[in-house]
Amino acid sequence: MFGPKNRIITIANQKGGVGKTTTAINLATALAAIGETVLIVDLDPQGNASTGLGIQRRDRNLSSYDLIMGTHSIGEVARETAVPNLAIVPSTMDLLGIELEIAQHSDRVFRLRKALASAEAHAFSYILVDCPPSFNLLTMNAMTAAHSVLVPLQCEFFALEGLSQLLETVDQVRRTVNPNLDIQGIVLTMFDSRNNLAQQVVTDVRTHLGDKVYHTLIPRNVRVSEAPSYGKPAILYDLKCAGSQAYLQLASEVIQRERQRPAA
Repeated sequence: MFGPKNRIITIANQKGGVGKTTTAINLATALAAIGETVLIVDLDPQGNASTGLGIQRRDRNLSSYDLIMGTHSIGEVARETAVPNLAIVPSTMDLLGIELEIAQHSDRVFRLRKALASAEAHAFSYILVDCPPSFNLLTMNAMTAAHSVLVPLQCEFFALEGLSQLLETVDQVRRTVNPNLDIQGIVLTMFDSRNNLAQQVVTDVRTHLGDKVYHTLIPRNVRVSEAPSYGKPAILYDLKCAGSQAYLQLASEVIQRERQRPAA
């Protein structure tokens, strides 16, 4: 079903503001920095991953919309970024109307899987799909195409509340269209070590979910927040800041988990 030469990881959380796109950009950059060839597919109509990697809206003549519609291939829509070994399929607002355009098609949840089954896609060792902050047809396409789901989870009081819904969605996708889908891991974001509540959230999430939770904690970090306004990942903007170092550590964990997977 999937190509043997790459791993497709969907980065998803139905809640906005949890560091999903920040995680997609910086995890991809960290993977590229340690020698992996990486592609981000920006499926969020807001296009923040594209902007955060310096792809201006005026330069997005072809986008993930064209990929989902099947009119253009990965090789035609992917754009090189300023990060060596990292490319992106940018997003445009055209994605807002795509559900109405493909809703009646029998292959509506398989569009991205088909696009990522090409030889062009297999040139990348990792493909990260940045989803919109909702459960819609775009998210379903991402989960149907993926080997696994990576979940950014903000260290706040209601962190676990929405997570159960996401895990149920993963189970539903597994039962219906993608039996091999699993949880790659849950990454705790916006962690503030001075905040007792954040410490309690970490304890609660790890108690409930055990080894599904990465050891790496992504801290609240001003430099990480500033980087997108310069069209750069934090790792390029300030390699030595705590946030950049955390994403490098997360990339190592992701690769380690992938290597420990049983052979398909």
